[in-house]
Amino acid sequence: MDLTTLRPILRNLTGTVLVILQVAIALAVLVNATWIVAQRVRVMSAPTGMDDANMLAALSVSFTPRFNYDASLNADLMYLRGLKGVVAATPVDAAPFSHGGATTDVWTNPNQKGPPYSLNTFSSDEQGLKAFGAHLIAGRAFRAEEVLPPVTEANLTEFVPSIIVTQAVAEALFPGQNVVGKQIFDSVGKPATIIGLIANLIGTAPQGLHGADQVAFIPRLPALHGVIYLVRTEPGRRDELLPIIEAHLAGSNPDRVIKWVRTIDRYKKRLYLSDHNMAIFLVVVTALVLAAAALGLFGLSAFSVSSRTRQIGTLRALGARRFDILRQFMVESAVVTTAGIALGCVISLAVGNWLSLAYRLPRLNLFYLVGGMLALWTIGLLAVWHPARRASLVAPSVATRTV
Repeated sequence: MDLTTLRPILRNLTGTVLVILQVAIALAVLVNATWIVAQRVRVMSAPTGMDDANMLAALSVSFTPRFNYDASLNADLMYLRGLKGVVAATPVDAAPFSHGGATTDVWTNPNQKGPPYSLNTFSSDEQGLKAFGAHLIAGRAFRAEEVLPPVTEANLTEFVPSIIVTQAVAEALFPGQNVVGKQIFDSVGKPATIIGLIANLIGTAPQGLHGADQVAFIPRLPALHGVIYLVRTEPGRRDELLPIIEAHLAGSNPDRVIKWVRTIDRYKKRLYLSDHNMAIFLVVVTALVLAAAALGLFGLSAFSVSSRTRQIGTLRALGARRFDILRQFMVESAVVTTAGIALGCVISLAVGNWLSLAYRLPRLNLFYLVGGMLALWTIGLLAVWHPARRASLVAPSVATRTV
């Protein structure tokens, strides 16, 4: 590259600098936005650890003094478990993905030494794991005789004797160890024995998706005032059975009301709604920034062509080929684009490092930076192709008439 190539660029220094900044900002936005969107897509597409596509939930709430909890619970479970097409049904205290549910602080020692570990717990009975479609890795599920009655003032401080935990919990509490048979302790030092280990699954995510797989199942019936029935159906039969279940539960007991019957997919979509909206927003913003950078390069090249018509005609008269004129403008644009990309790499890495520290994102993968550089190069060449081609078509006679 010689001074002849740089001279036209330096002649319009202000415009050139602005376009370089546009390209740099576009690269930083493209790389980091794409990286964030990739992380969000990975989270949204990750396995949930349960058969959520074939699950529904129904909330039963008592409203008269005549309501009999035990009789209602037994009748409802007998109907649901006997319904053709239902794989399993269990009473729970919260629906998966619902941003609700209970959390319990536990320790690995009875003296509560060190910070507590917070578990997102599901109360369920002996069909709990089957109703979720959870994968049991080691140990066993609960037995019917192990299921405790609902929490009341009389047993408010009682801890469950047994518990089933996910792999994420096991690795956090007892890294590298066989957790089946280990004990954990509640805030008053009462123990619970881990009897089962299941593959990771998403709980109710009370604190959002971060740590949503820190889940444990406890053998306890849900509260007296309201029960959520979690029902897992045979594949493809959820939508068929939902209105049937709703109609039966609504009409079978005049002392309670069925507030809603919903698919678990509904909660899942709501849980991931912010990630979905963020991905769409970032894609739109990135497209707009890239369009602005492309327009900047196009405008700079178009201005350069219109202001150098006489020079182009002179070069053509002296024997310059159309290809030579085309190459001149393409090289000039490549110089500007390369300068913008170089500055953009620095900005991209700086922004990526800040996002990693501020929002606990993985560090920027350099593959995305290389891909962004190639994308900006391609966009830059395409943006100046039309003005450069128009310059190559200028005839010497047309340029002479502009004198």
